[in-house]
Amino acid sequence: MSEYVVLLSVPGLRKRDLEKMPNLQALVAGGDRAELVASFPAVTCPVQANVTTGAPPSEHGVVANGFYWRDRHEVEMWTSANDCIQRPQLWDMMHEHNRSLTSAVWFPLHSKECGADYICTPAPIHNADGSESMWCSTRPESFYPEMIDKLGHFPLHHFWGPIANIKSTAWIVDSAILAAAQFRPNLFYIYLPHLDYAAQKHGPDSEAATGSLVELDAEIGKLIEGFTNTYQDSQPLWLVASEYVISAVDHVSYPNRTLREAGLLAVREESDGEHLDLEASRAWALVDHQFAHVFVRDSDAVTIKQVQELLVSQAGIAEVLTRDEVARYDLDHPLGGDLVIISEPQSWQAYYWWFDDSRAPSFARTVDIHRKPGYDPVELFWDQDAGGVPLDASLVKGSHGAPATDPSRRGVLFASERGVFVERPLADTDVADVVLRQFGI
Repeated sequence: MSEYVVLLSVPGLRKRDLEKMPNLQALVAGGDRAELVASFPAVTCPVQANVTTGAPPSEHGVVANGFYWRDRHEVEMWTSANDCIQRPQLWDMMHEHNRSLTSAVWFPLHSKECGADYICTPAPIHNADGSESMWCSTRPESFYPEMIDKLGHFPLHHFWGPIANIKSTAWIVDSAILAAAQFRPNLFYIYLPHLDYAAQKHGPDSEAATGSLVELDAEIGKLIEGFTNTYQDSQPLWLVASEYVISAVDHVSYPNRTLREAGLLAVREESDGEHLDLEASRAWALVDHQFAHVFVRDSDAVTIKQVQELLVSQAGIAEVLTRDEVARYDLDHPLGGDLVIISEPQSWQAYYWWFDDSRAPSFARTVDIHRKPGYDPVELFWDQDAGGVPLDASLVKGSHGAPATDPSRRGVLFASERGVFVERPLADTDVADVVLRQFGI
């Protein structure tokens, strides 16, 4: 057992990437390693909830990166409201076992209202002129002003979008070092997002993606040095978990266009283009990387069957599952759709519903992750001189989310010590148990 544990959550990390990451390689050289299989859907919010609860989406309720609230016909993407998670998380279970065990949560989504003792998560302020102020929500509240004095504001615009780069991860690392020195939590859970960007934009084996490994490894080296200085004789156990693996893609499908062609999806004309009319639509898809939840009005059985038959024949689509059928993926939950669309490994899904780009709503050409009813990686290609986000989904070269049925789409779990876990394939839901065992839970 260990008095202190540091859990790094790293999207896109593969076992073979270790060859290009000497700092990480040295950290885990004498420890355990195992194949880590992300549960479906293999996307950020569900996987982070799987890891921190030890339960699948059917139990904790985080079925995607976004939610559709049927009663008020509203979509929330990338919400950080922790009440979406319907099961205790690591810090809750640690407190229940021993109130003196403390936890710090640094930048995982769904962390703002969680029960951890120390928290830092992005919380941009939306100004009246449409701009955003770069701010963070912290616990204690006084800690963020302290960080500003030493580090400046969190570089929000480097966290996602066309200028996303190592600066956001570097700030997370620097602030985590400050927090470790001040609070010395027993568990420190840190999200390092950097590998996500180049792999989606240029492909997971691109030169840019390889460069991002080198950049991230430098930050991990800095983190190790900072924590070594803080914990001194009580060195923590390090666990490094890849959230998912990004696959190369060369195809994109458009479920909402297919539903519109069939007369099932409705739009309303506004001054800036065609907007999705959620209330009037008989069926529409909340797309999320390589899968989508399809919501059918009143869960009408005839329409569900029609949609399933319609979508399953589309290029790039591997499966279209009903609520009963998604049970085999532990994704059956009231917050989910009436159907779930799963892409082929080399394909992903775009949210577009318009047929003429001149009729696209104005937000389609902006970096606006909260207004779009679906995930939009094309935001990475935003170009002011070209009019904003190009409405060309074929630009995207990497994606994730489909079931990790093939070893090439499975990640890795590293430990800095031996005997922490059995070296066999593990599910992301197993990570919580690995952590809790360190504290005798």
